[in-house]
Amino acid sequence: MNAVAKQPHSDADHVAALVRDELGSVSTQAVYDVLRACTSAGLLRRIEPAGSSARYEARTGDNHHHLVCRQCGTVVDVDCVVGSAPCLTPSDAHGFAVDEAEVVFWGTCGDCRDTSEAMPDHQR
Repeated sequence: MNAVAKQPHSDADHVAALVRDELGSVSTQAVYDVLRACTSAGLLRRIEPAGSSARYEARTGDNHHHLVCRQCGTVVDVDCVVGSAPCLTPSDAHGFAVDEAEVVFWGTCGDCRDTSEAMPDHQR
């Protein structure tokens, strides 16, 4: 859990590497088991941006959203789009009691834009 808090939006492999740096030898399966248990208990949140492996964060319960860079995969938090949870109301809830909305904004982060702009046209 500390590894996820230190490096939010990390995938399981990155979390495992952080844990190994801190504790030494830890099996990948043990890391997956702890991530699953912490997610089930509501201590961690699992997000799955399209085209990316699952990522974990310690920020839970506030229905925030995410920005994802299409080039480097950086993920950053964005507070609720409007108001309190669920932030958005579907045009037809089909009988559901909606309590959460998940929005992912896609684009290019500032670092990738700066790198792209500094590159000659023939290398883009």
